[in-house]
Amino acid sequence: MVAMESDSELDRGDAAPAFELPGTDGETYTLDSFDADTLLLVFTCNHCPYAQAKFDLLNDLAAEYDDLAVVGINPNDATEYPDDSVEAMRERVADGTIAYDAYLRDETGEAADAYGAVCTPDPFLFGRDGDAFRLQYHGRLDDALNPDDEPTEFYIRDAVDAVLAGEEVEVPDRPSRGCSIKWPDE
Repeated sequence: MVAMESDSELDRGDAAPAFELPGTDGETYTLDSFDADTLLLVFTCNHCPYAQAKFDLLNDLAAEYDDLAVVGINPNDATEYPDDSVEAMRERVADGTIAYDAYLRDETGEAADAYGAVCTPDPFLFGRDGDAFRLQYHGRLDDALNPDDEPTEFYIRDAVDAVLAGEEVEVPDRPSRGCSIKWPDE
């Protein structure tokens, strides 16, 4: 496990890069697949303890907010990390460990690269602007920096509430911390 901090090139107001990725449900997803005013894309995986520590929070967000789509994207190399295979992802969804609106597989790592994601979890919050989703917040989900820490502040809830209210997100972008993305060999 190599701990990294996120450092995307996307700035607030930038449009979400397009993708076309398979989901654990057998469907193919693009940005247009999500009919919500707010979209939380989290580059995540099954095996990283930092990512595992945020499963419950992401599940809660997906359940609590009607106009927020919570989407996990797993870019890790499944050959080197079998726990991140699409089969293992499906198992996590089937047993309820992961209950996001969609859990997608980024087999090549191209989507993660387009977003500048470097760790798991690496969250990007977008608000709808016409036909596009525009970045409103990129940063930590909460103030718990280590997997065993208990959070006391939930930055992502404040950011989601602001976006849904049509307000500017006052929460400063803070680098997320997690395991490095395990890039597929090319």
